[in-house]
Amino acid sequence: MTNEAVAQIIPFPARRLPAPDVTEPPPAPAGQERLVRALASLNAALADQRAAMAAWQGALAELKQTTQSLTGGLQRYHSSLGALGTKVASLREEAVRLEAWADQVLDGPG
Repeated sequence: MTNEAVAQIIPFPARRLPAPDVTEPPPAPAGQERLVRALASLNAALADQRAAMAAWQGALAELKQTTQSLTGGLQRYHSSLGALGTKVASLREEAVRLEAWADQVLDGPG
């Protein structure tokens, strides 16, 4: 047996890649596309969250105004009840005096 080379290795020609187009960005790998979509989704969710927070803050401001109005109404009602209580007490005193006077009249002079 001889150790002669019986086959010749032929190298493959080198692949020539087209020159990149400067006006167009290279396509993003699949993982980056998912990341871009996820970030866009996150930005949309944040915008929705901001809108919800603004609506919530508006509702809180309206609630504050309503409770302040209610507080004012309750204070006026309390004041009215106090004045009414004073008038009722005065009428009761007058009724007690009239009752005593009527008892004296009905009992007669003795």
